[in-house]
Amino acid sequence: MTIRKKRKPHRREKTVIDLSGPEGNAFYLMAIVESTYRRSGAAELGQKIIEEMKSSDYEHLLKTFDLYLGDHFILER
Repeated sequence: MTIRKKRKPHRREKTVIDLSGPEGNAFYLMAIVESTYRRSGAAELGQKIIEEMKSSDYEHLLKTFDLYLGDHFILER
């Protein structure tokens, strides 16, 4: 899992999600999964990922998010 400390923005290739703000809310992160997979035509897979995210604690939710969407998003504390 890749969670980095905050730093000044520079050329970003991925979208940064600030976990210390409202974007770090579990429901917000699950909504990103839902909308991303729905737009890609894989809504059913998105729902399975959300179920996995909800199966344990917040750290598990972050690891699951990173596993599936880490190529597109950077989680930042």
